[in-house]
Amino acid sequence: MNTDDPWPDLTEAEPRVLRMQAKLHQRATDSPNRQFSDLYNLVADPAFLVVAWHRVRGNRGARSAGVDGVKPNSILFGDVMLAELRDDLKARRFRPLPVKERMIPKANGNYRRLGIPTVLA
Repeated sequence: MNTDDPWPDLTEAEPRVLRMQAKLHQRATDSPNRQFSDLYNLVADPAFLVVAWHRVRGNRGARSAGVDGVKPNSILFGDVMLAELRDDLKARRFRPLPVKERMIPKANGNYRRLGIPTVLA
């Protein structure tokens, strides 16, 4: 990945991410005991970050604030945030804040945990 390339928009990033996911799936299926040792680079890939942010913003949970009090759909400058996040990921400085948890009742009377992650760290 060339770090000087401009950030992809969603229409360019999504097919790239889907292709890589399909390749990883195929490799894992072909070799069930295979170990993937370099997945961290995918986490910091601009296309993966763009697609992930689009999914987070489009999720119904984007209206809920995490422990930091920030709602994902309230962030206007996602590109700046993503670039800073990428820098932190590449430098291994990123440390996520705790996840806000709520217990959600299930139909059978039990409860399940719902995690509401923090947007900014």
